Amino acid sequence: MKGVLILFLLIAIGDAEHRGRAYQRDKVCQEWNFLGKEKFSSLTIILNSRKYSGGSFEEVMNIVKEITTLVETCCAEGAAPDCYDNGATAISIKSCDPKTSYPKHPGIAACCIHTGLERKLCLAALQQPLKEFPTYVEPSNNELCSSFKRDPVGFTAKFLYEYSSNYAHAPLLQILNSTESYLKMIIACCTSKKSNHCFTEQRIQRKSVELLTVMTNQLCSHFAHYGNEKFKFRSLIMFGQKVPDAEFEDILPLVKSGAQMLTKCTSVTEDMQKEISAYTQNVCNTLSSKSQRVATCCKKTLGETLFCLHSMTSAEPLELPLPQIPNNEHLCNKAKHPEANRKYSYEIARRNTKLPEVFVDRLHEAAVQIATECCAGADSHTCLNNKKPQLRAEILKFLTEANELCEDYNKYVFTEFKKRLRHTLHKRMPKATSAKISELVQKQADLASTCCILNAPPVYCSEQITRAIGHMCGQETCLLH
Repeated sequence: MKGVLILFLLIAIGDAEHRGRAYQRDKVCQEWNFLGKEKFSSLTIILNSRKYSGGSFEEVMNIVKEITTLVETCCAEGAAPDCYDNGATAISIKSCDPKTSYPKHPGIAACCIHTGLERKLCLAALQQPLKEFPTYVEPSNNELCSSFKRDPVGFTAKFLYEYSSNYAHAPLLQILNSTESYLKMIIACCTSKKSNHCFTEQRIQRKSVELLTVMTNQLCSHFAHYGNEKFKFRSLIMFGQKVPDAEFEDILPLVKSGAQMLTKCTSVTEDMQKEISAYTQNVCNTLSSKSQRVATCCKKTLGETLFCLHSMTSAEPLELPLPQIPNNEHLCNKAKHPEANRKYSYEIARRNTKLPEVFVDRLHEAAVQIATECCAGADSHTCLNNKKPQLRAEILKFLTEANELCEDYNKYVFTEFKKRLRHTLHKRMPKATSAKISELVQKQADLASTCCILNAPPVYCSEQITRAIGHMCGQETCLLH
């Protein structure tokens, strides 16, 4: 794995660790000679598929071939000293060509206003946006073996591309471990006389590795998208809904240590498995006594335990009244009371465990915005006192209607759900036209079908809930907008 750092340099011909220094051709060539062409090429496919996870297979392979050819040519005996740097410059120029056959990236245009080393470093630093809907589907055993036997090299390249682009945020070493074990399985089982039996046994053996890849990809992608503070908040809500018997003070240290662990997701040299194992054990030690379901999950292997905990459905809610909004001092003095708003949202989550976290998150954002605006004013005390009663009423109304929407969606078949939704909207809006009701039914049904589910896609759902929220709390007068 020593070659990974240098290969990372090759993704867009630049690496942050080499800022201000000439490219080290000798090091690149050492890695080329150490790894050999086949493994060098495979790692370059993985790295570029992760970097350009929205690019097509053909686009990714175009840049992989250029990089591999560049290194092979410039590391050959007798190559000119400036061969590598000139070739790297040519690749960076081609990346900026509107008609390029390389993968597209939303940030490329901003990089291309620069030249030389600055452009290369900018291209190297590009990151793909969150991929909320992985599309990789494993073919059948027969299809796998047929494709592998027909073209082993082509099969390997296509698999590395599809797998790496779908799990682009998983730690690099985890991807390397998972793809290596998968390809070993293909070789073993596609040459076995009992192919299906072999696949069954091999998949059982690599189940924990596979699940760990899926889970770290999801955790790391969300951490990359949300950032440290937002990710910690969403983790609080998740724990509150799955283990409502746990107090806020029990959960906060777990959330902080989990976020700290995920700061290493982008490391190209660090194997996170030990840290993930220690974190998971900490969760198990803290929460097993508060939830039998957690205790059951914690008896499995590492990857299976993580998957089990994350896939765990929400617990039954605590039968408690809506918590009080924090007092004005807590809301405005963030240095003295930094967790007040988060604890309030955690208490809401414990009482509304069946409401997906994206809804609770939207409430939290609205409440924080109101507090921020009031606390920045000359008379924060009066501002907060005036808005708190309306905010509390709107939160209660929003929770009631959102819970009803998601409860009905999960309880009834879709046609019956839409019938009930139409009836509810007619009662709520008796003067609305039939066309308007039909429009709202479709919007609410779309919202429920995507966002009233476990692990709902957060970015998409946040936008959908923002559009729908006016109907849940009073249109223009709604503070939650």
